[in-house]
Amino acid sequence: MESNAELPTEEQLRDALRQVDDPEVGMNIVDLGLVYRIDIAPGKVHVELTMTTPACPMGDLITANALRALGAALPQDTVVDVALVWDPPWTPDMMSESARQTFGWPG
Repeated sequence: MESNAELPTEEQLRDALRQVDDPEVGMNIVDLGLVYRIDIAPGKVHVELTMTTPACPMGDLITANALRALGAALPQDTVVDVALVWDPPWTPDMMSESARQTFGWPG
């Protein structure tokens, strides 16, 4: 019987995903605003993320790296699903304040 105390928090999973960089821009996918949704249930985690553009050639690599990072942060028997989504389209407004400053975007 699993208890809710054993479930990871969304912030713990976001911390794990901060280890995943978009190699084209050299910044992690959380600060870039690419992680749209994290659903946590007993024995299962579902994450929806996007790329800065549908033409991004790094989508498969970033998705695989996100799966790897989450798998390392979760109990071995946890089912991890990472889905690449395109709605809503990513915009620079989705970046963290520090990411916008790094790229010179107005905050």
